[in-house]
Amino acid sequence: MNILMICTEKLPVPNIRGGAIQTYIGGIIDYLSRWHQITLLGRTDPELPGEEVRDGIRYFRVPSDGLFETYSINVIDFLNNSQEHYDIIHIFNRPKLVLPVRQIMPYSRIFLSMHNDMFNPLKISAEEGAAVIETTERIITISNYIGAEICRYYPQAESKVRTVYSGVDIYRFAPWTESDAARHARDQIREQYQLHGKKVILFAGRLSRNKGPHVLIRALHHLQHSDAVLVIVGGAWYSDNTISDYVAYVRALAKRSHLPVVTTGYVDAHDIHRWFCAADIFVCTSNWEEPLARVHYEAMASGLPFLTTQRGGNPEIVMDNNGMLVFDPDNPMEYAEKINYLLSDMELGRQMGIRGRRLTERMFTWDRVANDILAHWG
Repeated sequence: MNILMICTEKLPVPNIRGGAIQTYIGGIIDYLSRWHQITLLGRTDPELPGEEVRDGIRYFRVPSDGLFETYSINVIDFLNNSQEHYDIIHIFNRPKLVLPVRQIMPYSRIFLSMHNDMFNPLKISAEEGAAVIETTERIITISNYIGAEICRYYPQAESKVRTVYSGVDIYRFAPWTESDAARHARDQIREQYQLHGKKVILFAGRLSRNKGPHVLIRALHHLQHSDAVLVIVGGAWYSDNTISDYVAYVRALAKRSHLPVVTTGYVDAHDIHRWFCAADIFVCTSNWEEPLARVHYEAMASGLPFLTTQRGGNPEIVMDNNGMLVFDPDNPMEYAEKINYLLSDMELGRQMGIRGRRLTERMFTWDRVANDILAHWG
């Protein structure tokens, strides 16, 4: 079949600027192209051409300035000027594109991949949302939580909603105990940042209040392990090292901590795996209804035990004793209690991490994600 995949306006594909959706598309697109002709429509970037063919996949990029309205106009212009018939148009995370696309492409089958709560009434009107549900053949979500939220707003969507959990590159993200490359990366990072002999707690993600790293810094005061170090990887936004008010606040807290805190700023998406190799524990501190953060897959693939919050879709990834849930994400004491538990028995943590790794090898590879999507395309 001839397939058009439409990305969002925020970041380009390939994921040279990072981004969960862009990483998702990059993980599956090569596999999908073995079976179908794939065209990817996304936003422009100074480092990428407006049009190219890579490994048989056609890429077209239109301006967006990071704004949906601008991007939408240019996506519709692209389709109006296209001579192609697309059997399937697969739109990522932008239900508001569905009706304009349907108007131009009345005979294409339309699929949606939902990575966030974009059917929320604050983001789309009830009338438009219902029409989008009616027009879309299948709505693929990254967690049961997102699917349940869509069905809460639109019960008629239930027959169309399916969960397809995300994946991870299990060769790039690997346990340092099982991979020479991972061990080398671990040694390099630990030497560069003087982390040898330390118990390294890792946070990785955008630095914003709803991601909660400030609570993790406060938890350090209650740790019983003087050899612990917290590493906070991430900036205010993808490819952005701007010192926002919140970033400044986190760094000020870090300076006052009685245990060391390393703040790296933004780390390129293609280097982030090295920090997972260097860590001993991963902590996700999201205090909002997170759809299901992809850092969990990266932590599991890297063989790390993890803590995550009972928010949104995050609890869905805790299985087979691979991690632990934090029930009150605003409470530093709960983080401290569970981190102390893991740091007091490093072998226990390693066994949790290896269970997560084996789970990832079975369930969360990109090939599995792509095969699930192929099955829905039919």
